[in-house]
Amino acid sequence: MTAPARARTSAELIEAEGPVLAHNYHPLPVVVARAEGAWVEDVEGRRYLDMLAGYSALNFGHRHPALIEAAHHQLDRLTLTSRAFHNDRLAEFAERLAELTGLDMVLPMNTGAEAVESGIKVARKWAYDVKGVPADRATIVVAADNFHGRTTTIVSFSTDETARAGFGPFTPGFRIVPYNDLAALEAAVDETTAAVLIEPIQGEAGVLIPDDGYLTGVRELTRRKGCLFVADEIQSGLGRTGRTLAVDHEDVVPDVLLLGKALGGGIVPVSAVVARREVLGVLHPGEHGSTFGGNPLAAAVGTAVVELLESGEFQRRAAELGVVLRDGLTELAGNGVVGFRSRGLWAGVDVDPAIGTGREIGERLMREGVLVKDTHGSTIRLAPPLTVTAEELRSALGALEKVLAA
Repeated sequence: MTAPARARTSAELIEAEGPVLAHNYHPLPVVVARAEGAWVEDVEGRRYLDMLAGYSALNFGHRHPALIEAAHHQLDRLTLTSRAFHNDRLAEFAERLAELTGLDMVLPMNTGAEAVESGIKVARKWAYDVKGVPADRATIVVAADNFHGRTTTIVSFSTDETARAGFGPFTPGFRIVPYNDLAALEAAVDETTAAVLIEPIQGEAGVLIPDDGYLTGVRELTRRKGCLFVADEIQSGLGRTGRTLAVDHEDVVPDVLLLGKALGGGIVPVSAVVARREVLGVLHPGEHGSTFGGNPLAAAVGTAVVELLESGEFQRRAAELGVVLRDGLTELAGNGVVGFRSRGLWAGVDVDPAIGTGREIGERLMREGVLVKDTHGSTIRLAPPLTVTAEELRSALGALEKVLAA
């Protein structure tokens, strides 16, 4: 009889990845095997507080009971039909997501990058069919330091050379302006402009929050200039900032909303373009599609996510606990923290470079049982699940204080 294979250690699993996985990530040296709520556990049984939450994909924590139940129930019935046929879960998902966001129609996709690519296609089609822009002349205005994904088209308008270098030739049709600069935006918009595409809060750039009135200004400008306002809320949306959407902080309704990450509840990839009827109405059969987009398993989980948000509980939690996070970071300002920006349960923390890079701070926090992710330079991001407790938050901040002091 063959003896059962010995379970591999974290170090062995990390080493085993090297020869067989593309090296497009540089993860922290932790191998997660189990998770529940705001906590994860590695293969040796060490526990860590997850202060990243899958870049907001796990807004409701790991394995939220309502989401797991929805997935289990659907797995026993139907998982995929393709969009060649209808399925019995998609209509309710689209109805409830449209109502939650205050818009009319939904284009279901899978990943965030697919939602952005789809939004770009829809904006261009609208420009030609509705606005009357001459064929192949449509432009889209974007913000510097953006992060909308890593497909070829999207990196074409990135200002991050790590994302761009070696992947040309690049897709034309984009104009880049400084973020949070309405005058520059106004100068860039002309009769060929299909849309202005921005993140209401720039996550990858370090959780950059624009000035009050910026989003209102973008909405007014795009309406006056006759182009679309496309808001990428893939990271900032669905409760993260203390409101359902980050644009809600200024009571702004964009023409097109891009959603993803948390929409799949950390279980399946689900994304969506949600828009006004006259915008998404430009698509006709055969012009766009996805085999897995809107599949019944994704629709079931997505509907359960929307149901959690309909109660307002998670938005309230993010707002209330966001005060705990902000106050804790305020106490660290000048004690290793040279600056921070936060809204709800989302913060970008700039650490004194003399103490370490963001990567080094992340590794030290890992040894203290807290998982975060660096971004550029000495900046780390904090984005815990919205299920985190005040006590857990204070514990994570205490670990950060310890690391900074050491």
